[in-house]
Amino acid sequence: MKNIIYLLTIVSFAFVSCDGDPGPPGLPGEDGGLIVADAFEIEIDFTEENNYEHTESYGFEVFQYDVVLTYILWEDNGQEIWRLIPQDIYLNEGVLTYNYDFTQEDVRIFIDGTVDFSLLESRWTQNQVFRVVVVPADNVDASIDFSNYNNVIQSLNIKDVRKLK
Repeated sequence: MKNIIYLLTIVSFAFVSCDGDPGPPGLPGEDGGLIVADAFEIEIDFTEENNYEHTESYGFEVFQYDVVLTYILWEDNGQEIWRLIPQDIYLNEGVLTYNYDFTQEDVRIFIDGTVDFSLLESRWTQNQVFRVVVVPADNVDASIDFSNYNNVIQSLNIKDVRKLK
């Protein structure tokens, strides 16, 4: 039995220590580096005329595996807070949800829920501010807390947020 273990150990070292010919060189690449994320801010009025939604084109290329995150501006004791949507608001009349979906061409931000939107106070439908962050697939990192806007902006090194509308 000792001889078999000894023989297997020697054979294992032989395989590990062998080198082969290097393969052919790969195709020349571009100067490396992290692909930059883009972000923009938009102010929206949700009305019956726009079906309580707004669609915005990015104005830049978004690739198939990129991720789009949308945050709503919230105020808490005078402090600005960015919350990742969807966000549910529980009212006496029912639930109001701020939500979004996206394609490679645009992002659609809308309200949903069980409330009658036409009866909502203007504070829920007018002058709503959102920030849209497009995260290139190369930058998606499981260690980033995407629910925390400030963490996302710092992690992706976003310096400037374009303002729309």
